[in-house]
Amino acid sequence: MIRRLSLCMVAVAVIAMALVGCVAAADDTSNDHVIHATGSGNIIGTPDRAQITFSVQTENADVKVAQADNALKMNNVINALVNAGIPRDALKTTGYNIYPVYEDTKTPFDQKVKTYQVTNTLTVTLHDVSKTGEVIDVAVANGINQATSIQFMLSDEQSQVLRTQALQKAVTRARADADTVAAAMGTNITGVKNADISGGYSPVLYQNYQYDAGASLKAVAVPTPIQPGDVTVTASVTITYTIR
Repeated sequence: MIRRLSLCMVAVAVIAMALVGCVAAADDTSNDHVIHATGSGNIIGTPDRAQITFSVQTENADVKVAQADNALKMNNVINALVNAGIPRDALKTTGYNIYPVYEDTKTPFDQKVKTYQVTNTLTVTLHDVSKTGEVIDVAVANGINQATSIQFMLSDEQSQVLRTQALQKAVTRARADADTVAAAMGTNITGVKNADISGGYSPVLYQNYQYDAGASLKAVAVPTPIQPGDVTVTASVTITYTIR
């Protein structure tokens, strides 16, 4: 009797394992026939944001004098920009450095500090890119003597609109390639197994706009011409289609 019960239990276990195996096989889609297709889309847009980074640099043998002179000039710059209509919250200090300038000596062990350079860096964010040249001119006229970079960018809202359009293009191209391959093989696309998305855009960057502190400011009478150019938003998709 005990032996008969043992055999029955073994039989039940074998049947259960077989059923589990059947379910796993039914759920296993790793052997699906698939086509992998990649598509990309590019949309060209006009920047609606600009960031200008520039600095006031002062130098003096007395570090406190260099700091005070720097603070006075940067305050003049900030006040001038605000008076020109730039919101105060669009101005951000992005760097402040003090560097010792050493005298030239024959031996590195006998160096003496000649002067101190103080550099205060300000970044201005503009929602109206047409004011870029005007902002540079106002800043230079009021004490800026170094301009590091200009970046033309997209706002989050504009970036999302253009990215949506680029993704639509990318998906259309991926599906067109998959349809072509499926037709050539005599099969049909039955669905989508998975999809991966990538892509983005890079701001238009202009670097090393240098201004000589000792240069004449007569040229400021002519507005600085700045052209923002275009920004390209790119999106890529890799889609796995199931076929039959």
